[in-house]
Amino acid sequence: MMRWQNPIIFSDFSDPDIIKVEDDFYMVASSFTYLPGIPLLHSKDLIHWRRINYCVRSLPFKCYNQPNHGAGTWAPAIRYHKGWFYVFVPLPDEGIFVTKTQDPYGEWSPLHCLKSTKGWIDPCPFWDEDGKAYMIHAFAKSRCGIKHRLAICQMNEEATELLDEGKIVYDGEQRNPTIEGPKLYKRNGYYYIFAPAGGVETGWQVVLRSKKLYGPYEEKVVLHQGETQVNGPHQGGYVELTEDECYFVHFQDANYYGRIVHLQPMSWYNDWPFIGQELNGDGIGEPVVEWERTNTLLQETPYNLIKSDTFNQTSLGLQWQWQANPNEKWYSLTERPNYLRLYAMPNKAGRENLLWYAPHLLTQMIEGPDFEVEVEIDISGLLVGDRMGIGLLGHQYKALTLVRKTDGLKLELLEGNVLETSKEGLVAEEKTCIGILEDTTLYFKILFKQGLYQFTYWAQNTMPQKTDYFKATKGTWVGAKLMLFCSNDNNETSSGYCDFASFKWQSHSI
Repeated sequence: MMRWQNPIIFSDFSDPDIIKVEDDFYMVASSFTYLPGIPLLHSKDLIHWRRINYCVRSLPFKCYNQPNHGAGTWAPAIRYHKGWFYVFVPLPDEGIFVTKTQDPYGEWSPLHCLKSTKGWIDPCPFWDEDGKAYMIHAFAKSRCGIKHRLAICQMNEEATELLDEGKIVYDGEQRNPTIEGPKLYKRNGYYYIFAPAGGVETGWQVVLRSKKLYGPYEEKVVLHQGETQVNGPHQGGYVELTEDECYFVHFQDANYYGRIVHLQPMSWYNDWPFIGQELNGDGIGEPVVEWERTNTLLQETPYNLIKSDTFNQTSLGLQWQWQANPNEKWYSLTERPNYLRLYAMPNKAGRENLLWYAPHLLTQMIEGPDFEVEVEIDISGLLVGDRMGIGLLGHQYKALTLVRKTDGLKLELLEGNVLETSKEGLVAEEKTCIGILEDTTLYFKILFKQGLYQFTYWAQNTMPQKTDYFKATKGTWVGAKLMLFCSNDNNETSSGYCDFASFKWQSHSI
């Protein structure tokens, strides 16, 4: 029999939640300051996924016109109710928001503010059998001073208004600290709250159950690392294919790879879920490395996460996200067909004219374990003071850049060090000249091997030159990200630009 292997997505789709609608599975994930946000994925077999949309095009607050690292869209929840897809989105500094649609491939409604507040996070809607609707959520201590608690509010059926201030239904401070990310279900007469505890890197999955919505709730740890190599296996959602066949999707914090996605078999015993497999005799599930596909999951779909781009469309591919609210002034796909033109942008509103503060930084998640990326670029449009580059973003970031100065084109290695990681943060950058290139058509490559990466560069009819290897680092609540950019060193408005002819991704699986 065929088997699947974990992780099912070796990329940073953090805080995943899933639903099943007829024969289709849908997944959402958090995206923080990277926009468009809340990626929506689709699958037919729970194993192979593809991006189909974003639920949030931009955030309706001026502060997100600049990078707001660690803020933005936190753990979302997706549900389907009476023909509508609902996604609940927390912004930890602004409140709880809702977007909905009847067509997940089409337009999602503008974000509706369900609750203007600071520190409410990880909301999940629930429609009970009697027609009443509720929302469960957690709290962020960094914003409101409250931690370890889960609360339930009543809301109207349309999910446009909360009807009360909510009630604390669980306090995990003693046994399940940092409990958050709750998902609320009902099965066989019990209300179930699936919630992670213990923190992102080393936590565990808890399930609470009660015959009454507001409790009291019994508690049980249902998934932990145990004897496996999968640290912190928690935070996600489950789907039920048949009464005897269920699956749980969760993340694993994998450092610079971000929070990668795993799929676990799940079954029910005495009205408690059992997730994963039993390995050490403690009665708690542990993550599987691989598992047999059942007849339900046998039909393999040729879905994958598209990474490469030839820029032959009139809109950016779904693999791309900006570091802030998107702005059409930053780029063009029509000015020169089959090229991505990035304009040399200043950053006059930013704290400094540095990449960490640059809203016009175009990013893409990395996908493990090993890979290489090659870009073909035309730099004939760069004017004096303009700089273009590719690199790997994180708390220590590097970029291979080309800048036009009064005495010609200089190839420079740009290095950034994020000294303060919250929100706007504090950053130091330095640039080192490593060569001179006068050709207009150039090739840059990034080779990534087990957390180390190296730049290679060459012009037509020249030998490739390589840099040293550098260590990848994660960002604020995210993994390392590939970046493309074009900026102006003098922080002036420029009519210069750089044209990218292609972005070629090649995976090197172990």
